[in-house]
Amino acid sequence: MSPTSMSATPIRVLIVDDEPMVRSGLEAILTTAADIEVVASAEDGDEVLPLLATQPVDVVLLDVRMKRQDGITTTAQLRELADPPAVLVLTTWDTDDMMFRSIEAGAHGFLLKSAAPQDILDGVRRVAGGAGVVSPDKVPALFARASTGTTIEPPQAWRRLSQREQQVAIALCGPQTLAEVAGAMFLSLSTVKTHQESINRKLGISSRQELATIVARAGLTD
Repeated sequence: MSPTSMSATPIRVLIVDDEPMVRSGLEAILTTAADIEVVASAEDGDEVLPLLATQPVDVVLLDVRMKRQDGITTTAQLRELADPPAVLVLTTWDTDDMMFRSIEAGAHGFLLKSAAPQDILDGVRRVAGGAGVVSPDKVPALFARASTGTTIEPPQAWRRLSQREQQVAIALCGPQTLAEVAGAMFLSLSTVKTHQESINRKLGISSRQELATIVARAGLTD
């Protein structure tokens, strides 16, 4: 399972995400490339090692937050293998701390699910070839971390939200419309609206501006 450079042999990819629509969306993106082959998919981190025992892969495209076993734990387990695949974390959890934890666990790359399809394809190719990749907006944080070693913990209020609500909340802090957020997260518009209502109720807020303030003060996004 050594990293595979671009050649006649396709890069074998395992997709790991607990959302069926996300898995389908990622597979649709990856199958547009002749040099990439999706050989398996899993809905949780605890399925990865058993799958790899029968199906070697070059790259594991891995979500961070899953129901039974998170991507950080899974990445650390993969690093212990004799011939580990490259790990590209692809998440909506847009925090510097999550990026640092992923890299420290052994991930070769960290991208957001809102990344353009071409960026995801290029990310798979880069980590398969032995290079690292991070979302462009996370590069300053890497330099800052190198000099300060600072990490950030979410506030108590943030923990009132479910995992999916936290992901949606961070996405809502950007300039995208609700429809654009829904598309980037492979969710329906009505689902995003439902999450937004729940987020506002749990945090006692009524606007995206208030949400952005909470998230920014917590250091959960740039």
